[in-house]
Amino acid sequence: MHKIFSFGFWNSIARLILRNRITIIVMIGVTTFLLSTQWKNMRFSYTEANLMPDDHDVNIKYTDFLNKFGEEGNLILLGVQDSALFTPEKFKAWNKLTDKLESYPEVDHIISPASLQELKKLEDPKRFEMQPALEEDPDSLQLKQFENKLFTELPFYENLVYSSHSNTIQSALYLNKELVNTKARKVFVLEELDPLINEFEEKYDIDVRVSGMPYIRTLNSQNIVDEIGLFILAALMVTSLIFFFFFRSVRATLISMFTVCIGVMWAFGVIGLLHYEITILTALIPPLIIVIGIPNCIFLINKYQQEIKKHGNQAKSLQRVITKVGNATLMTNVTTASGFATFILTDSQLLREFGVVASINILAIFVLSLLIIPVIYSYLKPPKDRHLKHLTKRWIGGFVNWMEKMVRHHRIAIYITSVALLAASIIGIYTIRISGSILEDMPQSTQFFKDVKFFEREFDGVMPLEILVDTKRPKGVLKLSTLKRIDELEQFIQDIPELSKPLSVTRLVKYSKQAYYNGNPKYYQLPTSQERNFIMPYAKNLGSQEGLMQSYVDSTGQYARITTFMQDVGTEKMESIEEDLIPQINKIFPEERYEVSLTGKALLFQKGTNYLVRNLIISLGLAIFLIALLMAWMFRSFRMILISLVPNLLPLLVTAGMMGFLGVPIKPSTILVFSIAFGISVDDTIHFLAKYRQELKANNWKIKRSVYAALRETGVSMFYTSIVLFFGFSVFMISSFGGTVALGGLVSATLLFAMLANLLLLPSLLLSLERSIANKNVLKEPAMKIIEEDESEPEQEEKVQSN
Repeated sequence: MHKIFSFGFWNSIARLILRNRITIIVMIGVTTFLLSTQWKNMRFSYTEANLMPDDHDVNIKYTDFLNKFGEEGNLILLGVQDSALFTPEKFKAWNKLTDKLESYPEVDHIISPASLQELKKLEDPKRFEMQPALEEDPDSLQLKQFENKLFTELPFYENLVYSSHSNTIQSALYLNKELVNTKARKVFVLEELDPLINEFEEKYDIDVRVSGMPYIRTLNSQNIVDEIGLFILAALMVTSLIFFFFFRSVRATLISMFTVCIGVMWAFGVIGLLHYEITILTALIPPLIIVIGIPNCIFLINKYQQEIKKHGNQAKSLQRVITKVGNATLMTNVTTASGFATFILTDSQLLREFGVVASINILAIFVLSLLIIPVIYSYLKPPKDRHLKHLTKRWIGGFVNWMEKMVRHHRIAIYITSVALLAASIIGIYTIRISGSILEDMPQSTQFFKDVKFFEREFDGVMPLEILVDTKRPKGVLKLSTLKRIDELEQFIQDIPELSKPLSVTRLVKYSKQAYYNGNPKYYQLPTSQERNFIMPYAKNLGSQEGLMQSYVDSTGQYARITTFMQDVGTEKMESIEEDLIPQINKIFPEERYEVSLTGKALLFQKGTNYLVRNLIISLGLAIFLIALLMAWMFRSFRMILISLVPNLLPLLVTAGMMGFLGVPIKPSTILVFSIAFGISVDDTIHFLAKYRQELKANNWKIKRSVYAALRETGVSMFYTSIVLFFGFSVFMISSFGGTVALGGLVSATLLFAMLANLLLLPSLLLSLERSIANKNVLKEPAMKIIEEDESEPEQEEKVQSN
């Protein structure tokens, strides 16, 4: 019953396709056009990807912080390590540059040496006032005096305008908080800021370093955009060259390229239709569709050419392509899509979107392959003998003979090698580390990455780590006891090498005491209770000046903000810093009087990475379980499921071991490897086992003959597709992103191991365990025919051909 239904179903599909060729062409054309109209909805991410759900405790704390103080990642830094800047011509030019930048609506305000303000004490009436620290048109002597004063007498500006490590100075551009996460930021950075900086550098021969989270995010996202086209072109070029090498047919190559190009257009259309952002993950989908779509084309075209070579009847060949390969190709695409679809079940929006788009488009490329290839070939003349020569190439025959020889005579060697690899992999797995580094995956050859390292050396980091202090009462921040606690915590933070000198309201309070004592830097400290009474009359108007107070204390005076900048450290170091900070915070700020929380983009990314890694491990487990269920349904044999999982899990363990030995950390980009590779590699297992079962029935359940027949029949196609996948995924190694390079290299290696495991280990296991698995009770009639037998075909084929 299953057999009749399955065969009849695929014959109906064949008749439907071959009888409605014009309709199918029009439908594909209309669908492609409609999806192309959705391209305009594609948008590139202007914020960091949120790796955790909105209701996660870490996100709730961060949102609470933003509600009180606004966007914290709005700072762009311009750094110069050149004493020549303090010469009249160049200092004036720098002043002009910062004035020009401040005129843009995207820039809220700038703190720069050229426009530096100094806090002064005035007597009539008693007040503090911010006044220019330098005259408008200073001469060489005045600039020299100002440079000396800046580095020795103005500790308020340490790590804000000048470095405590050297004579490096910086200007801080605070972007408009309303515009920092919009397209306006990208336009400002790429079309205004960068050209102005380049012009200044060329004209005055001064090296300007640029960094800060908005700048890093903008250039990073632009690199992603630039690489999408590069990946697509490289994937098309590599796969077409390999395809042509195998088939030696320009026509077959062009048909396959046309098919996957339509698939890429559909992929962009689906992203636009769903209004998803282009992230570093969704940017991988178009080239993934090419790499996964080409094996479909190989199976279909290879079968068509085999049929033409066998009997020369084109109509019969096209019918058999659909009926005999359609089912197997459908199931392999379903298993691959299932591997990606498990990401949908995670709580991460980033992964969910990737899973939705990838799984939809993998099934779409299957449909396109099944429709386009038979329809186009039906209008073309049958291939000539020279196009079929690849089917009988000696080196392919030699490869098949080598596999058969290994399985027949060297099974013990195969098992010993497998066990040795497994043991070595387990050792390697124990050395793997988890990385939560924001910069690790970024292009390390770019200037903006080198600039990040420059600011880490000079200013101890660019990634903000925020501490929110809730005093639980209005105006509680400005109480001297609270200020002393904040100062004590800041002293502790300064002793952590990976963190910069903090910024908080205490700086302003210390500066007011220094100003009260006529600018003497030795008085840059918190006032005593008695001094506070003297200083208060002068400080009444201080909070309204230049927004200094509002940046670090909310309008009610209940909440204070302590900002420190962090070097790019991994997850382990970040957790160590957190473990040191939290007990100290609890000690300094009693829980009954204060509520203190850590937040900021640096912490958010580190927590998000850990969360994402956990979700990816769960999704891998789900992928293995889901695919095992699919295979249980297809083969209806529990023992066969266990045997089939061994050659697919071993390559994953080998790859994990390689990551440990090579020092490649577990991070979002590398953990993806396992789900992608497992979903693809299991396809070969399905092809092999389906053919093996068919051969068992044809050879009266004779194991050896069936295994070797299945190996010879499927080995060539498995080799072809694995090579295409290997080089196709290797394309990602041309990326400038470390994570994408690792993804490409690791998936390629895993798929190569998987091919060898499916061609050597799987048949060896079938032969060694023949007594327990090769009987009619174990291998029951499957729920679905993966590969159709030849019996009962003539009658069906006559109907197709008569149509």
